[in-house]
Amino acid sequence: MSSSPPSSRRHDARLRRLAARLSLRTRLVAAILALMAIVSFLIGVATTVAMERVLISQLDAQLVKAGNRSVRAGGREPPGGHGPGPGFLDAPGQAAGTLGAILTSGHVYNPGVLDANGDRQAVPAADVTELGSVPVDGRPVTIALGELGEYRVIARRTDRGGVAVTGLPLADVHQAVWWLVGFEIVVASVGLVLAGLAAAVIVRLSLRPLTRVAATASRVAQLPLSTGEVALPVRVPESDTDPRTEVGRVGAALNAMLGHVANALTARQASETRVRQFVADASHELRTPLAAIRGYAELTRRGRDTVPPDIARALGRVESEAARMTTLVDDLMLLARLDSGRPLVREPVDLTALVVDAVSDARVAGPDHRWTLRLPEEAVTVTGDAARLHQVVANLLTNARTHTPAGTSVTAALDTVDGEAVVSIVDNGPGIAPDLMPQVFERFARGDTSRARGAGSTGLGLAIVAAVVGAHGGRVDVDSGNGHTRFALHLPGATTG
Repeated sequence: MSSSPPSSRRHDARLRRLAARLSLRTRLVAAILALMAIVSFLIGVATTVAMERVLISQLDAQLVKAGNRSVRAGGREPPGGHGPGPGFLDAPGQAAGTLGAILTSGHVYNPGVLDANGDRQAVPAADVTELGSVPVDGRPVTIALGELGEYRVIARRTDRGGVAVTGLPLADVHQAVWWLVGFEIVVASVGLVLAGLAAAVIVRLSLRPLTRVAATASRVAQLPLSTGEVALPVRVPESDTDPRTEVGRVGAALNAMLGHVANALTARQASETRVRQFVADASHELRTPLAAIRGYAELTRRGRDTVPPDIARALGRVESEAARMTTLVDDLMLLARLDSGRPLVREPVDLTALVVDAVSDARVAGPDHRWTLRLPEEAVTVTGDAARLHQVVANLLTNARTHTPAGTSVTAALDTVDGEAVVSIVDNGPGIAPDLMPQVFERFARGDTSRARGAGSTGLGLAIVAAVVGAHGGRVDVDSGNGHTRFALHLPGATTG
């Protein structure tokens, strides 16, 4: 079984990649022009061949007449009986360029060509042998005579036993054919240019419905369908949904798909709303009993009567878990408020002082870590919710403290870049596992054992960071590897001074 060589396959692959990069409009116009070029070429070839045959046929007719005149005028023996005389070129009506010769006993006598003045010009000796090879059957054939060019010649026997060879030049035929070829090239080129322009206009008009369908799809693609309340009022115009056309069927299918997507988004939004409301209500309702549990546990442990050590330890655990659960409830309530789109406080926030306070708190909470603070010379201010931004920075510092071993260096830096305030928290701990990086800001995402935890975690800290920063119109970047982890908060609208 044969197969194409690798070079041919690579060439075909390159052509397919090139075709894939071209637009449908370009490919259609190119296909039309290619077909027209092929048709024009075939027509030109057929016309040229037919024209050449017609001209040669006419030349052959003239050649037969010239041969008859040569036969009648030639064939006389010269004095001494050494061959025929030259009268075959002196016959009336012989045109300029006519070639003549007499063959007798295998010898060529008096070969010559009439010039424009009717004078006989000798045939070069190198070409005389070609005249002797002409078949004596009365049929025109083509021979090449060097400097004289190609000739159509005919050989016929005379009444005196000789052979009269008569020829007419093909130069005029070739000239007419080449003129026709040039004319065809010019006409075909102009025709292809005009056809290309017309095809571009026609294809553009024909593809307008498809362009409108594509524009509708592009507008839908720009909608934030992944989050929030999403309405899909965009539809393909009714005029572009005619099922009798290919584009109409595409438009109708797109409208049907958008209808299904809109129904799915409505159902998703309703479900998310119910979940958010449930989380908010549950968190609100849990705050009171959790506070009561903590209060009663603390009151019992501090009562007048001595509490046995095991009961005191149990009450301490109750307080600890109640406090942890209170933190979880508060985080869930905050996320529920952010998800519902409730606006945050908008006031000037001194980020420099905020970062200083957060790092000071982190030093107290994690004395076994090495803390470094790097600040700009001037204070940096943004507009936002001071309490929430403080929580964001505190969460990142807590994340660096609880997920790295003792002795880890943690650097908090504040900079301004292109009108943005950039808060960076960098540590030289073991880093985040690569398989956790894509969902590190998702809720309840937990690190693996490569980032040892010294304390429990709700898995909501980084989710709150992303949600709060997003509510301020900013973004959070993370870059992590072995020995280096960097979280960067980008907050817009930074001012200094």
